[in-house]
Amino acid sequence: MRAPRLSRIILLASLLFSASGTLWGAESRKRPSLCKIRHPSDAMVEWDCRSLEKGETPEKLFGERWKDVVRFNRIDRRHIFPGLPLKVPRRLEEIADYTPMPGVYPPAELEAKFILVDLSEQFLGAYEYGRLVFSAPATTGEKGNETPTGDYRITARDSRHRSTLYTIEDTDIPYPMTHALRFFVNKAGTSFWIHGRDLPGCPESHGCIGLSDEVMQKKYHRIPREPVLEDARTLFEWAIAPLQDDGNFGVLEEGPRLRIVGTLRD
Repeated sequence: MRAPRLSRIILLASLLFSASGTLWGAESRKRPSLCKIRHPSDAMVEWDCRSLEKGETPEKLFGERWKDVVRFNRIDRRHIFPGLPLKVPRRLEEIADYTPMPGVYPPAELEAKFILVDLSEQFLGAYEYGRLVFSAPATTGEKGNETPTGDYRITARDSRHRSTLYTIEDTDIPYPMTHALRFFVNKAGTSFWIHGRDLPGCPESHGCIGLSDEVMQKKYHRIPREPVLEDARTLFEWAIAPLQDDGNFGVLEEGPRLRIVGTLRD
């Protein structure tokens, strides 16, 4: 009888630990302070560095503007925990619907759909005939696994894609690359995708371009309790339209063009 009771206690403890906002299942490696990660557009906004105290959450601190603050920090709620230094704009109204991406991008003015990714900014923008219609923070390839720059085209889609190389930490579950859009296959046969994942606030992929998917994060990491951020789904549905997602892999003959620019900053 003691073993089942102990199991229930361990399960309850793990649930309480995850509910506290700390990183259940996240990588244990130390990440740099968000205040030390600089993007070119940071200079356009006056901000202060503030460490979160126990019990504080973006929702409690910033109310309806919490999404703008996490966008400004290129992070998701699973990676926000007590003691984390955040960049907090002095005037939150200045970052309403925050994006560093240009509202008009002339090189795309002849394209019905065009995607621009800026590695320096860690942000993605979607354009229709050169006008920005959607943007989102991203995490791209880390040092040593850089996301390739240049011009590409989205050639395939798979909303239920899973990695064949990587697993969720401490499990044998293939890493879920939800709402995936393939843009490149290298000479070794490795595919590069834009897909849903977590956003740690810094470049941390193996070369793919990651957008937020809090639904997937809740399923596998139990955080957040109420998913809101689904940038990967939004981009996926926009990119494949007028096709409807059938949950299967599919080739896109005339997918949106993609341009990746910029460099990782030290």
